[in-house]
Amino acid sequence: MRVRYSFSCRRTGIIDSNNQHRIEFPEIAKQVMIQSDIILEILDSRFWQETRNLEIEKKILDGGKKLIFVLNKSDLVDSGKLTKELREKRIYPFILVSCKDRKGARELRAKIKIEASKMEKGRIEVGIIGYPNTGKSSIINILVGKKSTRVAPESGFTKGIQKLKLSDNIYLIDTPGVIPSYENSNLSSKDLVKHAQINVRTWDKIKDPEGVLYSLIKQYPGIFEKFYNINAEGNPEVLIEEFGRKKHILKRGNLVDTDRVARMVLRDFQDGKIRV
Repeated sequence: MRVRYSFSCRRTGIIDSNNQHRIEFPEIAKQVMIQSDIILEILDSRFWQETRNLEIEKKILDGGKKLIFVLNKSDLVDSGKLTKELREKRIYPFILVSCKDRKGARELRAKIKIEASKMEKGRIEVGIIGYPNTGKSSIINILVGKKSTRVAPESGFTKGIQKLKLSDNIYLIDTPGVIPSYENSNLSSKDLVKHAQINVRTWDKIKDPEGVLYSLIKQYPGIFEKFYNINAEGNPEVLIEEFGRKKHILKRGNLVDTDRVARMVLRDFQDGKIRV
């Protein structure tokens, strides 16, 4: 069965399954996989399993391409624990990177050059794939040592294919974020929670922030209460109520503005302030 995917190419971060960016096994991704000799899959270190695209990985390996897992945002996790998990799951090869702290770039650049040296080609092309907002453009920036691509916090900011020179014979190919079509956050509450969790849907674009926050609080018990120093005992309503009154986020009638509070908490979560 042929798998279909959706591209997130609009700055709103909202995936429209009927818009012009939806392509059968997206042509851009297909072109990148065919053209590339080495492919970097950019994963969010906090949610590395959730940000893997297994169908695309299979296509890459079936095509005989070299796949390197790049764990971005590693400054937001326990790197020792993450390394242990990756080794236990036999996720090889992998490189831990923090664009914020500019760590791991040298190791990643060296790994690319080592793999390129094994190939009998004059020109090597390295494709960059990943979910929206995993940091593909930021990875390219630290690899080439300058701001060669446009970077923004909104998902799907990069449009089309961009090529950048890493060395005399190695070129990087940047692409838009790609999301499997079976993940539709417009139709599935489960997918909506996942896309909020991994920052595909940003806090300001989520239609049901309270519902999403409820699910995340249940999924990660205790971390929100600890961060805000609120004893909610896992009750999302208590957390929202106490946080709202603590910060004076109120609306008419002295009621807590639950929508605004939920978005503020989701923003802290997506920004990595609340550690999982």
